[in-house]
This record gives sequence, structure tokens and C-alpha cells, in this order.
Amino acid sequence: MRQHHALRIQRSNQRVLDAAPHLRVDYVESTNLSHWLATSATLPMAIVSFGSPVPASVSCPVITLDLPQLGNRSDLEVWTSDQPVTVHRRNEFFAATSGEMLAGTVQLEEEPGEGLRETTERAYRRLLHHIQELGYPYLWRVWNFFPGINEDEQGLERYRQFCVGRYQALAGTLQGFPGSLPAGTAVGTRSGPLQLYVLAGTHPAVHLGNPRQVHAYEYPEHYGPRSPSFARATLLQSDLHTQLFISGTASVVGHASRHIDRPGEQTQETMSNLRALIGHAADISGAVPNLQPSRGTFKVYVRQPEHLGIIQQALSAIAPSRILYFQGDLCRRELLVEIEGVVIVE
Repeated sequence: MRQHHALRIQRSNQRVLDAAPHLRVDYVESTNLSHWLATSATLPMAIVSFGSPVPASVSCPVITLDLPQLGNRSDLEVWTSDQPVTVHRRNEFFAATSGEMLAGTVQLEEEPGEGLRETTERAYRRLLHHIQELGYPYLWRVWNFFPGINEDEQGLERYRQFCVGRYQALAGTLQGFPGSLPAGTAVGTRSGPLQLYVLAGTHPAVHLGNPRQVHAYEYPEHYGPRSPSFARATLLQSDLHTQLFISGTASVVGHASRHIDRPGEQTQETMSNLRALIGHAADISGAVPNLQPSRGTFKVYVRQPEHLGIIQQALSAIAPSRILYFQGDLCRRELLVEIEGVVIVE
């Protein structure tokens, strides 16, 4: 069995995990998936599809989202490990484990008479139960997808209903809350159930704030009855490299949205937030800040497809081959673009 390395103390007085699995994410053209998997030196842990079919022979969790990909692409997001992978099924929970890491999903339909708040709380409680049962209790990264994110439900926006349900499940269950909250994304799909996709581990990672932003879980009350329960990023270090899992990041400074109705300026402000976050992570890990194309993969969520060209121009410094673009609704109606990613900061 692989030996756990020691945890070392950084300047932030936080612990950085030295024994993280050798986790990798790739964007693979859907028609090339079978060949890619057959020739890859790593084993699949999870595949995220944005409408493209995935062969039935794939045994790992598959998350299928009604989230249109822009730019005439049909890529799949493929998460792999260089360690043996074991698959687990528990009713609505489907996961793969490898070494010290778990990749899993919970998908729940909103039942008649039950709102998104109740569905979210139920989904998160089941998720926490299953990952704890398998011995991977520490959340590293969570993605949340559901339709109608900005619609009203019982007098409250559905995103805010979602935030209440997530808070109710995590606040009393997640050890170290809110400091143990992981990086997160919440994006509105065109249809489908509530879908949670999680990376979790046997050990804690380091969860970061952004120097330019208020912690999401400390937002003022006018953003909703409960603040969003996520960190701005999660830092994971192995003997190969230091990975930064970046939350969905938008044109928010402090806690206020900036550059209303201006997609280009919102994109530039978002990039300023990303640079500040990566610099902060580099300072904690002792690495050199790096936002070069070869060192990261990014997903860009665009509210209005007609803004794609403006946003791509604003992101022209990053190689297009490392970016996927999607049409998705965002957590605030005024936000036009949101960017997340996985970046190497060594």
C-alpha cells in the first residue's frame, strides 16, 4: 500500500497535503474517447459529458449535463488517475476511488411538492453520508448543476433556495465548517435533475479565499437568507505538482458585481480575480505564480451566446485548446461570464 507523506506547514499556517493522488483532467473529443482511453497511461475516474454520447462500456461515473458547448466543439471532460480505480454504486450515488481520492456524483429529481431547497439538502446529506462511509470525508471540489437557476420559487430565487439547502446540510455535518468548505461552482442548465459532482479525499486540502473578494460564506444578508457555501479555490499538493482547483469566478470585487452589461470588461475583471487567486495560492505553497496556457485547463460559462466573440477576445492570452466554452446561466442575473479551472502553480 502506498505510504502517506507527511503534511508540511506553509507560511499560511495551513496544512498542504503532500500525498495527493496523481490526478489529471483532460478535454477529449467525444469521437476519440475510446481510442484515448485505450492508449492513456491513466485510468478513468469520471467523465463529464455536455450532450455527447459516452460508450456504455465506460465503467466510471458519467455526469451528463444539458449545458450546450459553444464554438462547434464536442469535448468530454475526463478525470483520470495513475493509481488503480475502484467503482462504487449506492442507489443515487455513483463514485470511483483511487488512492486517497474519490470522484463521485449524486443526481436527484425534484419531487412533486418538494422545492429545490429540500432537494438540495437531501442530495448533500446523502453525498456526505456516502463519502464518509467510504472513508473519503473531506470535500476538495464540488460542482452543482440544476435548471432555472435565476427563476423565482416560492418568492425566492432558485439559486438562493439552493444556497439555503446546501447550508442546512453542510453547516451541521461538515467538520470545520465554514473553513473546510471546498472550491465550488453552481451553473444553471437548460433541463435535468439537480446534479452534484464531487472530488473528495481521505485527508483535508487547503481551501483559499481571494484577496480581492469577500469570502462567499460571509456575504451580507441581502444576497440571500444563507450565504453561498464554498471557498474561492482549493490547493492540492502532490510529489508531482501543486494543483489549484479554482471555483467559478466572475466579475465580483469585494462582494459587489462590476461592469454591468459589459461582457468584455467583466471578463477582464474576472481575469484579475484569477491572477490574484493564483498569486495567493503560490504564496501559500511556496510556488511561482503561473497562468500560462500549458499549466491550466479552464471552463468558461457564457450567459448569452452572442457575447462569445467578445469574451474570447478578452481571453486571447490563453490558448484556446485549453478552454471549453458553454452557454449556462449564472448565480447572479447581472453576471455574463464565469470562469473556473485547474491550474498548476508550482
